[in-house]
Amino acid sequence: MRRTGFIAALLAVAASGLWAAVAAAQTGPVAYADIKDSQGKDVGRANFRQNKEGVIIVVRVENLPPGLHAVHLHAAGKCEGPKFTSAGGHFNPGSKKHGFKSSAGYHAGDLPNMLVTKLGTGRFEAVTDEVTLGEGPNSLFGRDGGAVVLHAADDDYKTDPAGNSGDRIACGVIVKGQPPK
Repeated sequence: MRRTGFIAALLAVAASGLWAAVAAAQTGPVAYADIKDSQGKDVGRANFRQNKEGVIIVVRVENLPPGLHAVHLHAAGKCEGPKFTSAGGHFNPGSKKHGFKSSAGYHAGDLPNMLVTKLGTGRFEAVTDEVTLGEGPNSLFGRDGGAVVLHAADDDYKTDPAGNSGDRIACGVIVKGQPPK
């Protein structure tokens, strides 16, 4: 993976203290997404924080099927179940092909896979400089907003348009600011 694109991938749960340290030191824009499954039940939250390296994304989920699941940023801030097609395609302002293994580049909304344990819980941390919480063409708050979507299977990082990752099983609309307490 190229440094200027996807800066850091999935971090181990052991490094979870990193998020707290980074979050405390940053004063950039923040956002969140409450993630719901296809029945409308809360299954987790994604937190977003802009810093000089890009956008830090932390996703925590529960009550999902165990295994690897694709995590993608989608181009529309709508999450109408049960199939979540209202979220549109992947966030892709550069009109690139899908996947980190694509020789033609990858979507700005492509992210690493997330492991959900046999207990149905998962935690995901990544940093990307392909999106912003500020202004511009790569803003997650463009005309249609943005969403975070979890898929039934893992992303193969090469098959266009969605990495052969299966159905959309959970979705959250990305909202500016801090989540309600």
